[in-house]
Amino acid sequence: MLQTDTYRHKGMRRLLVEELRSRGLFSEEVLDTFQRVPRHFFLDKAFEEWAYQDKPFPIGHEQTISQPYTVALMTQHLAVKKREKVLEIGTGSGFQAAILASLGGRIYTIERVRALYLSSKSLLREMKFSNIQSFYKDGYLGLPEFAPFDKIIVTAGAPEVPPLLPKQLSIGGIMLVPTGVEVQRLLKIVRTGENSWETEDLGEAKFVPFLAGTRPG
Repeated sequence: MLQTDTYRHKGMRRLLVEELRSRGLFSEEVLDTFQRVPRHFFLDKAFEEWAYQDKPFPIGHEQTISQPYTVALMTQHLAVKKREKVLEIGTGSGFQAAILASLGGRIYTIERVRALYLSSKSLLREMKFSNIQSFYKDGYLGLPEFAPFDKIIVTAGAPEVPPLLPKQLSIGGIMLVPTGVEVQRLLKIVRTGENSWETEDLGEAKFVPFLAGTRPG
């Protein structure tokens, strides 16, 4: 059952949005999604009091919900438009998928941990996100059966760019992926032709590791 979204929650959300706005990095469209999507729905009730702090929190299974700043930054750079097909690797709690869906994208999201897949799928369905499809699969493989995608977002840090994913972009499409072992960098990859891509380094990042395969637990 969904938690309640009280005036108090909405007030805490407004403070978070103002904190994000003060950085001068985000469009009003992106900020508006943060006002509309209740982040505390995606956290254990024990963390409800801290849901609107700009911090990551554990969601179990050695995974975290990213800090709002990170979610906003990736959302801003992805620049999702209405009806665009978006592939997300690493559903986690489902918060990033909900933000992207609120922008009007058609979201295909993959989670490798079965328990997280089941819980996020159930929550997103309860929240009436009909434009999100959830999959329990190995994110390294992507979803070639649904490709090409206008946008691809990877929410875990890979040692290097997973080779199959850029090929699932449409020409002109954008992919965001954190890469690196000791130090991660957030890369923005744009497909410029059938066999050509351009890469931009957006700066240092910190994400949980991107692991291959699936995990039944």
